[in-house]
Amino acid sequence: MFLNCHSQHSFHYGLLKVEELVSLAKEHGLRSLALTDINSTAAAIEFVQRCREAGIRPVIGIEFRQGDRFQYIGLARNRKGFTQLNRLLNEHLVNGNSLPARAPDVPDTFFIYDLKGAPSRPLRKNEYIGIRPGDIHQVHRQARHSPLQLVSLIPITMRDKSQWPIHKILRCIHLNTIWTRVPDDLCCQPAACFIPPNAWVQAYSSHPYLIKNSTSLLDTCSFDLEDSVDPNLSTFLGHTYADFQLLTHLATTGLHHRYGPSYVSHLARLEQELSIIRRLHLTHYFLITWDIVQFARRRGYRHVGRGSGANSLVAYALFITDVDPISLNLYFERFINVYRPAPPDFDLDFSWDERDEILRYLQQRYGADRVGLLATYQTFRGKSVVREMGKALGLTREEIDLIIRYPLEKDKHHPLAAGIFRLGRDLLELPSHFSIHSGGVVISSLPLVNLTASQMMPKGFPITQFDMHHAEQWGLHKYDLLSQRGTGHIKETVKLVKQTKGEEIDISNMDLVCQDRKALHLLRTPGGCIGCFYIESPAMRGLLVKVPCRNYRDLIAVSSIIRPGVAKSGMMHKYIERFHDPSRITHLLPELGQLLEETFGIMVYQEDVMKVVHRLGKFDLYESDLLRRLMTGKKKSKQDLEKLQERFIENAEHSGIPGTIVRELWRQIASFSGYSFCKAHSATYAAESMQSLYLKAHYPVEFMVAVINNDGGFYPREVYVRELIRLGAEVELPCIQQSSWLTRIHRGKVYLGLKLVKGITRHTGEAIVKLRKEHRPLSSLTKLMNHIDPTQLDLLIEIGALRSLDTNHFKLLFERRLRSYHQNDVQLKLFHSGRFDYHPDKIFDRKRQALSQMRLLDFTLESPYLLFDIPGRGRLGCTSFESGQRVEIIGYYVMTKPVTTEHGDHMCFVTWYDLQLDFFDTVHFAPALKQYPLQGKGIYLVEGLVESDHNYSQIIVSRCRPIQLLDDLQSSENILSDYQYLSFTKD
Repeated sequence: MFLNCHSQHSFHYGLLKVEELVSLAKEHGLRSLALTDINSTAAAIEFVQRCREAGIRPVIGIEFRQGDRFQYIGLARNRKGFTQLNRLLNEHLVNGNSLPARAPDVPDTFFIYDLKGAPSRPLRKNEYIGIRPGDIHQVHRQARHSPLQLVSLIPITMRDKSQWPIHKILRCIHLNTIWTRVPDDLCCQPAACFIPPNAWVQAYSSHPYLIKNSTSLLDTCSFDLEDSVDPNLSTFLGHTYADFQLLTHLATTGLHHRYGPSYVSHLARLEQELSIIRRLHLTHYFLITWDIVQFARRRGYRHVGRGSGANSLVAYALFITDVDPISLNLYFERFINVYRPAPPDFDLDFSWDERDEILRYLQQRYGADRVGLLATYQTFRGKSVVREMGKALGLTREEIDLIIRYPLEKDKHHPLAAGIFRLGRDLLELPSHFSIHSGGVVISSLPLVNLTASQMMPKGFPITQFDMHHAEQWGLHKYDLLSQRGTGHIKETVKLVKQTKGEEIDISNMDLVCQDRKALHLLRTPGGCIGCFYIESPAMRGLLVKVPCRNYRDLIAVSSIIRPGVAKSGMMHKYIERFHDPSRITHLLPELGQLLEETFGIMVYQEDVMKVVHRLGKFDLYESDLLRRLMTGKKKSKQDLEKLQERFIENAEHSGIPGTIVRELWRQIASFSGYSFCKAHSATYAAESMQSLYLKAHYPVEFMVAVINNDGGFYPREVYVRELIRLGAEVELPCIQQSSWLTRIHRGKVYLGLKLVKGITRHTGEAIVKLRKEHRPLSSLTKLMNHIDPTQLDLLIEIGALRSLDTNHFKLLFERRLRSYHQNDVQLKLFHSGRFDYHPDKIFDRKRQALSQMRLLDFTLESPYLLFDIPGRGRLGCTSFESGQRVEIIGYYVMTKPVTTEHGDHMCFVTWYDLQLDFFDTVHFAPALKQYPLQGKGIYLVEGLVESDHNYSQIIVSRCRPIQLLDDLQSSENILSDYQYLSFTKD
């Protein structure tokens, strides 16, 4: 009966979750149901599986639309028909072709038109006319068609009529218009919801055969999963035996390379891992990942193998990961578990500018039609719900901002705000549009069109319509090929060191990197980690002061305890106390002292939970990991958890541990498992951090240039340029004689790249480099004017890039504009009776230069305090802070991290430079932030109480008032934006 059901994957239209749609169908006693999302098959596999669980026959289809115009509904008779429908949709969504007005004649499919779009020619056997409830009175007009090809067409879009206003809001958002301007025919009818089937039978009582025909049509469709081919590639070389032989050879050879003669002592674990990999049919998965890494190495690309894959010795031997699982006591069972049906996935990080080539290689190697980037679904959340609903209801931007800024102050709200809050709950977490997964890639043995339609993205490449969860339901293995700036920093540093110093660096030699004294000293230096992956943020900078890491293992632990769960649980504080004072360490059992010696008796890692359960509860490691997952909610089953709890207590008591201690131990394990972090994750993070530290310690200038060229990290670019200066580099502003598009090192000086100048295009940057090659040095303003856009040239003059021609920026600007006038015949005639001149008394002094730099670069090579009038108050340096002291200090604003508390209050953490350009940090709780909001970049007078914790100090702010804001300063002295320094005198 129901041939036209929409889920929430009909973006900006449907409101029902797939689970809810199927549940309603079961509640109403339906035997079959068709999901026909608008231009989407994203939810097909979830729908099929949920229907099977509910005892309902699933039918998959698509409601094809050209823009907002309904074309027809396609139903898949079987899996082959599903492929045909996906292929037709891909022609539209991927190739950009318009949908044909009449559906193509493709096998194993049925097509249903509405009355408006019914073909004028006779229908094919697989074509039908759908009669909507409101069109029953027009059935007689279809007399030319066989009654057997007329079916009831009952659309389902909502749970009940109360959701129709939300549906209309979605249509407003989609059409980018307001409520009163949405045409009725672009919305569903208020009746497009589940009502008892008998009511629909009554509605079609004058033509009961329409219901009968639609039911018969559904009965001819099926979607079998039982006979499906495994969607994953089953082999790498073409035969599973050859695959395993290759994997064994590569792993054994790699093990010898990693460990030298001592590799023999690790063969038993290697063979155990290989046995499990073979048993779970994952040989090809490891070989494909190895193949990706080998391609990257051939291209000279470095990668970081991250995540739980670092628990595998095979992965380490294949050079997929660089973290030694033996020395760190990492468990393979944390990565691959025989009790866990979900396939594993490797996280491979590449530099941001290399990943696309890796993807192209996979498409060439395995087939472009079989390799797909996974989708994610962007959903409506908090503020976006208020903003979108406010726009749909016709509120102004100012009225919407008031609701968002003061959600609890109803007296400030527009009268419609109450309705926005009430209805907005149904909009929360509703999918809005497709986005691209940060790195998820699937490689299928079948063309992906057999599993999903695809979607072309604005960047010019397609993604699958299903996300990682749907891919897992299909049984597909996911490969995470991620891009991150930290990898780019390391790659470019190695390249720059070779260029500037002729030195080759083997940055993958982790023994050398992790034991380097200079790197470890930098790790313990307050603020020394600026630019270094994962450990540069204010929170990490503070934690590294509290816990001065002695070695790589300490850094692994610190990389874990900074996670929100650990900090919230109070275990971060306990770890810090025990780090400084081992006498505080207490254990329920002596065995725990041995098991948790590395982390001072605290289960910091998920592997710690597994270790304790394995040793004291006599579980094998696979069961230990299963228990950990049950405790963390990754796999919810209260019954299974209770059984494992009983077994743990029984085994522990049987080992001679008193019952009261066993129960307390269980309580602690349950508590720890809720916040503990995967050690392999922390180890790979810490390894990359150590690589960054090593490079910064030995090659500071090259490293910071690489950071700047790869778009920085946690902080604004200003911080990295200032760090470069602090490290002793001679930094030059962009210069037409020496600068390239990117920042470069030349003859001991660092020349900032033309890319950093706001408004300068890449075309201009490349034109200057080309001109320089042809006419070195560039000594003629005329030459530049012939090749560079005048507005671009003005920006270069203002930033001082033409200082080799003349250091007087006003004079250069005057000459450029004068020559432009003389080149323009109309203007030359207009001004032939006078002369231009510039004001020689206008001196482009240091302050004006600094303001220009700030305007065009967002930073200045001078001290930023040069820009401002510094008062006599607050000239304290942050190095003189004492705990409990009330201070008043001048700060130059660097950045803010906003936080929403559990109670919904807004607070923030702020980083500043003091007068000596040393960092200090402040905490702004909600009352202070509300009374003294931050107003942008500039200098502030900060007042508050100093709190210190193990040598790390921060100010709890009571007052924070701007002294002078940069925006105000720039607007009062707009340097070269007009002709204020030029004059025209008539003869």
